[in-house]
Amino acid sequence: MTGQCGRPKVGIVSDVVLQRHRLQAATSKFGLEVRFSGDPDRLLGYPEFPDASLWLVTLEDEADHPLLFDHLLENTEAPVLFGLDEAPKPGSTEYFRWERRLLGKLEQQLGHLEELDSEATLAELEQDTPAATPSPDLPHWIPPAAPGSVAEEVWILGASLGGPAAVKTFLDHLPPNLPVGFIYAQHIDGNFTEVLTRVLGRHAHYQLKRAEEGYQVKNGDVVLMPVEHEWKVSEQGTLTETSTAWPGPYGPSIDQVLLNVADHYGQRCHAILFSGMGNDGAIAAPLLKAYGSRIWVQESTSCGNSSMPESVAATGCSGFCGTPEQLARELVKTIEESCLLKSRQKRDSA
Repeated sequence: MTGQCGRPKVGIVSDVVLQRHRLQAATSKFGLEVRFSGDPDRLLGYPEFPDASLWLVTLEDEADHPLLFDHLLENTEAPVLFGLDEAPKPGSTEYFRWERRLLGKLEQQLGHLEELDSEATLAELEQDTPAATPSPDLPHWIPPAAPGSVAEEVWILGASLGGPAAVKTFLDHLPPNLPVGFIYAQHIDGNFTEVLTRVLGRHAHYQLKRAEEGYQVKNGDVVLMPVEHEWKVSEQGTLTETSTAWPGPYGPSIDQVLLNVADHYGQRCHAILFSGMGNDGAIAAPLLKAYGSRIWVQESTSCGNSSMPESVAATGCSGFCGTPEQLARELVKTIEESCLLKSRQKRDSA
């Protein structure tokens, strides 16, 4: 059975209240409709057996509930997953790994769950977006980046469902010639790269370009990470493609992009997590924070799906939360403050 908009339904049975709550929160994050959540006695006494595409059952002691399994077998043909791992404390790295394992088990039974922006959605965004309001001028204290200059500082833009619209708005509200480069990790069907490039390039000072072997990120770039294979940054600072697929169910893996880019740039690598389903980015973000990187997230009400930025925020490593417009303004302000500080330090040392 499927729920609203064709999303699968799940039933959750556990004799541990906390486990039920965490399973319900996780399955809802993955876009599933929770048709039932309760202890075994509640299910046995339910007046009409709930319809579900999948049942999740986790018990402290199966021997305490001898009637449950026969009751499930008699009333449903849906698959039943038993003995799920106990959910750790939310917000911890262990919790997000537990969520990933749970997602893998769910997808073995139900197929891919994460919704991605379709070609039609991207084309609609391209057609319906009016000409952007003129972007702000580059502040006086920010020296304009020389054309073709190598980016000393890189910001990773991570997104999934709803991400293209949010990232486009963000880029449209930046002034030209900022001394910064962007690497864009977007969960998307690889066949839609061309239309995504058109959508984000419209009205923007920052042009989207696909990663190329041996390329060094320049100021003003928005380099799109390909979906098919994992990419890294060499010791010389150039992009290099590996022969292996991105780890995890969706490409590119935002966690892996964060780790691979930070391996070279260290505290000069920062990240903004935009709209998306799931928790990609939540495992690597605290590690970048430890480098001294800035981690920002899109605020929930402006997201097409807020699960991904909320997961990163739950780690406690997010230093700023805002709409795409507010994130753009905060970036300009941050760069301006950095340029002012460098100017004062140079003047004081003269």
